Amino acid sequence: MKLTDLQVRSAKPTDKKYKLADGGGLYLLVSPNGSKLWHWKYRVEGKEKLMAFGPYPEVTIAKARDLHTRARKALDAGTDPMRERKNEKIAAVIAANTAKDNSFESVARAWHTHWSKGKDAANVGRCLRAMETNLFPTLGSLPVTEIKTSLFVVALKQIENRGAPEVARRTLGTINKIYRYASAHDLAERNPVADLKPGTILVGAPVEHFARVDVDELPGLLRKIEVYRGASLTRLAIKLMALTFVRTQELIKARWSEFDFQKNLWTIPAHRMKQVKNVTPHIVPLSKQALDVLAQLREAADNADLLFPCERGGTKTMSNNTILYALERMGYKGEMTGHGFRGLASTILNESRDPRFDPKHIEVQLAHVERNKVTAAYNAAVYLEDRTEMMQWWADYLDGARQKRRLGGLFAAAG
Repeated sequence: MKLTDLQVRSAKPTDKKYKLADGGGLYLLVSPNGSKLWHWKYRVEGKEKLMAFGPYPEVTIAKARDLHTRARKALDAGTDPMRERKNEKIAAVIAANTAKDNSFESVARAWHTHWSKGKDAANVGRCLRAMETNLFPTLGSLPVTEIKTSLFVVALKQIENRGAPEVARRTLGTINKIYRYASAHDLAERNPVADLKPGTILVGAPVEHFARVDVDELPGLLRKIEVYRGASLTRLAIKLMALTFVRTQELIKARWSEFDFQKNLWTIPAHRMKQVKNVTPHIVPLSKQALDVLAQLREAADNADLLFPCERGGTKTMSNNTILYALERMGYKGEMTGHGFRGLASTILNESRDPRFDPKHIEVQLAHVERNKVTAAYNAAVYLEDRTEMMQWWADYLDGARQKRRLGGLFAAAG
């Protein structure tokens, strides 16, 4: 039988505690001091637990039953209601503490802590360093609710102007995430960059929008490439693309005559570059690892001219889709393309914060520089010494990544 309000109201204290059951594990505990507390006894994961709903009469029978019903629904859904209540209290405390300092840096760091759970340590570190470098020095102390759109535009343009347009685009994405977090925690009512599109404020080199895995997924991808069971020519093509991060067309149409093994350079003729107005060739310094791949290709070569001839022979080269289909067979359909290595290289090199790698050198290596627009003093070997060091660092980085389960630092390249 369910309790009535009269029974609860008229229950008198005795020398010992006693219970008045309401059903389903819900009961009123009457103590010798006259207090009356609602409790619910339940079991979760094989353990008995006791959940308090508050004192009577502040918590009426109707209110106690409502709380009991909600808790039972949570339990039936597989959630421990006491643990859920504890988490809600912790979240409220965090939100209250965060609200005490409503600066952009404080809110951004709170978002970063929330976002970083379950993420790879290296990826988390890169994101924080990027904010510390690009946003906090100028915007960090400003109230998150008072930063105008124009201030963010200035910050993004500064990043682009130093030669890192892709970093500027990713930074815009980070700002959007920070303000979505701020909105969800009542720290800001509006997102000043919600309507900003990269193309409306950034005019640097166009970004090649090709699917690519996240940085923390790179080790797994590299290991799958290493054990790929398809054609060895395709596997070596993907490895060389990863090491040189050239475009697919630039790779598959490569000719042996373009390689200088005395100077360890690959010179791609201007007419084969994506930017057809280029008046100079594109030079790719060859790392030790790239030279090893080329040695394997040379050993298996049955064509004196092309590195990657069509399987059917003749003068045609490997198809554009050969690399894409191989990546799909590895399980990366819609998640990775050959061009994706360009984005990965740009991200990792730009965010390595290695003082040896000027963003301009990275852009030159990505062939984002339109050679006809620079001064007459420009030559094909611009920044060559610096780029040679950078390409060896990148190859060492890939080696280190392949040998690790998860990214936890800069691997062998850190040395």
